[in-house]
Amino acid sequence: MVMTMTSREFNQRVSAAKTAALYGPVVVTDRGHPEHVLLTYDAYLGLMGGAATLAGAFAALPDTGDVDVDFRRSPELPRSAVFD
Repeated sequence: MVMTMTSREFNQRVSAAKTAALYGPVVVTDRGHPEHVLLTYDAYLGLMGGAATLAGAFAALPDTGDVDVDFRRSPELPRSAVFD
């Protein structure tokens, strides 16, 4: 079950929004447009495939193979610091 609240309602009834999130996503609207979704942490982990960290989220992505990147050092660096 998805519940919708305006941002004003959300600000006034945070506890009710958290309780509603136990039963499904809570969509928070701003000027009639969906802006945010409140989920329980367990629901969030389910969406992330169980990845609780950003590194885990990237690890859960499909393998794209190796990517060669050539980082060239700027000839202007390093420079001496000048203190006036």
